[in-house]
Amino acid sequence: MLKEAAVAYYKKGYNCAESIIRAGNDVYELGLHEHDMKMTAAFGGGFQIGDVCGALSGAACVISSRYVESKAHDCPDLRALTQKLVIAFQKQMGSRLCSQIKPRFHSAEQGCENTVALGAEVLEHVIQEWDAGIK
Repeated sequence: MLKEAAVAYYKKGYNCAESIIRAGNDVYELGLHEHDMKMTAAFGGGFQIGDVCGALSGAACVISSRYVESKAHDCPDLRALTQKLVIAFQKQMGSRLCSQIKPRFHSAEQGCENTVALGAEVLEHVIQEWDAGIK
């Protein structure tokens, strides 16, 4: 469900990070407003320089919005949950870096659609496991 929503946003012209946060907002009812989601725009393209993948950055935003009630230091599970996300993403994609992911998953026809789809799958799986108590 998350994957389909993220890919739909990507096809509407949103970047990897925007697609993941928007889909997360829809699926997990995060209560984010349009203005809130614009904050992820600069995360696309690995912060526009091929650094940390926008799909991973957007997924981390979904995690934060879903599990942090006030601030990071008041959420004792945030470190473990974020590490679980990053490790799972890196295992699936072979890297955390856009510059290394893009050559493997980007195509002229679909752009980064595959990255968005796989990133959404990883996020959904991590959330499902976490909510089921699999830490």
